[in-house]
Amino acid sequence: MGAGGARLSIDCGSASTVAVLAWADGGASVLPFDGLPYLPSGLFLAEGGQVWTGRRAWQAAEAQPHRFVSNPGRTGDGESVVDGAEAVELAAAPLRRAAAEAEGVVGEPVRDVRLVVPAGWGPRRRTWMRQVAHQAGLGQPRLVEAPVAVAEHLVATGVRLTVGSFVVVCDVGAGAEVTVLRRGPAGFEVLATLADPAAGGAAVDLALAAAVLNGREAPAGGMDQWVMAETVRVAKETLGSHPAVTVPVAGHHPVIAGRAMLDAAAQPVVRRVAELTQQCIAAAELTPGDLAGIYCVGGSAQLPRLDTAIAEHTGITPVLVAEPQLVAARGAAEVGAPAAGVAAVEVTVPPIRRAVAIAVPGLASLALLWQALMTAERNNTLSVYYYVLFNLGELTMAAVFALVACIAAGTILGSLIAARSPTPELRTEGGKVSIGILAGVSLGVAIAALYAVVISQYFGLPLRGFLTWALWPIAPTAVLAVAMAMMAARQWRTPSGGWSALLATPTGSVVTAAVGMGLLQYARTADRWPHLVVWIDLTARIGGLLLGIGTVMALVTPLMFRIVLAAPVAVISAAIVTGQSTGILGVSYAIAITVWWAARVWTRLLHPATGPTALSPPGRGG
Repeated sequence: MGAGGARLSIDCGSASTVAVLAWADGGASVLPFDGLPYLPSGLFLAEGGQVWTGRRAWQAAEAQPHRFVSNPGRTGDGESVVDGAEAVELAAAPLRRAAAEAEGVVGEPVRDVRLVVPAGWGPRRRTWMRQVAHQAGLGQPRLVEAPVAVAEHLVATGVRLTVGSFVVVCDVGAGAEVTVLRRGPAGFEVLATLADPAAGGAAVDLALAAAVLNGREAPAGGMDQWVMAETVRVAKETLGSHPAVTVPVAGHHPVIAGRAMLDAAAQPVVRRVAELTQQCIAAAELTPGDLAGIYCVGGSAQLPRLDTAIAEHTGITPVLVAEPQLVAARGAAEVGAPAAGVAAVEVTVPPIRRAVAIAVPGLASLALLWQALMTAERNNTLSVYYYVLFNLGELTMAAVFALVACIAAGTILGSLIAARSPTPELRTEGGKVSIGILAGVSLGVAIAALYAVVISQYFGLPLRGFLTWALWPIAPTAVLAVAMAMMAARQWRTPSGGWSALLATPTGSVVTAAVGMGLLQYARTADRWPHLVVWIDLTARIGGLLLGIGTVMALVTPLMFRIVLAAPVAVISAAIVTGQSTGILGVSYAIAITVWWAARVWTRLLHPATGPTALSPPGRGG
């Protein structure tokens, strides 16, 4: 069977690595390692520089325990661990072994590789994982966030999660990561995620080991310490289905560990996971009543009384997913997988709020352009000294609104393009968003340039000046949008609230600024009859005031900050309203929109707030 339709997903955890091989016909199987459905993460660095994994590594470590690395994923960023071995090379060994096992099944290397990563990882850790994958010979794998993979698996296995519904994934492995997701038309979006590396199976293992030893001297270093840790982990898993288990202790008599001992060791962790779940729901600005369900996965998801603790904190009894340690790997293989034959991309009608975010700046752009054209004053039309008094600031704002309207339609444009494209990369969520943003930027810039051409031809004036006022002010925003498209293509992360929310410009700012500029243009061109002079001047001041308020609404979000900042900015804008100042005010608003976009990129994509702690690369297993 060829590798053309094969997909390999790998979930590297602290204790083990799981790999799933999926096919285009919908079939999937867990890759075995030395007869086990998982690969223990420990490895052995041989004297010749070779890295051994699995059973061979544990056997070799009995003779040379100093060359054994129990968890290559926690060796740090580039630090030497054993005999000068780099951390990236050590972390790549389990991936290389998984790829080799998949190649043995398929008959050739699998090119469609997905790696499971925590939702809380930022660009630095994701880049680190890509370096590890490159070292393992995997090329450019797709990084799939663990909760997104879990949610996709739930849908694939028949769980009804309608578009617009919210779901919580509670991933308890070596640590804990709780994530709130929303199902959108293009897939699942991460709304909030909180992580605590001390609230998982590793902490339970330490507490259970202390209870088993009960004051006895613990094995100090060497292979005995690693054997003890693995023994306790196996005992923990066994106690999930048996009332007692015998735990061998090096240098001492075996100890019988009971369910009560496990309950006591797990209680602090279970309580902390329940608190994280409650806090994560609140961070997503939701209530438990908004949720379609809470699902527990991970190697330590079967901890005693975990479901009871979560139910006490949220009022919802969580569901333990079958084979919880395999769910993320299975789901990652299913993300973006085409159905049998050619997959169709559904182009959905945008919700009202998204449609408003597109329509409002679009209509404002056309309205400002129409007013600028209809109210421009021609002078000396029959003379060589012909000139036109035209509001260039209004042209700038019309160009800004055209660009942001097209960018807001990015996800829709991406779906339309993907629906008609045979390229598989464009059918992924990141591919659709990326190509949609690029299409929106191209369309917005083209419309702004068209505005300049229309004005130039309408008045018979040189084009260069109008192009300058139409294109240069929107150039920084266009560059930021292209940067976002690159981030979407590389799938660094799904922004909080989803891409559609990220790409939407605040309509309140658009309406306020557009009305302000419209009033300014009216005051500039209205007939100044003696009995109307005061009212016309007042209209100009109100227009400047509104334009200043609209600028502040684009710069800051908290209401108190808006009130504090709006007062001086609005007063200054109202004080300087003249025919020459409209260009300055228009460019100022364009700068405010650029600052707003830069802040969104920084807070939603580069450095999002994901909770009190973050996971260390790449510990996810139990």
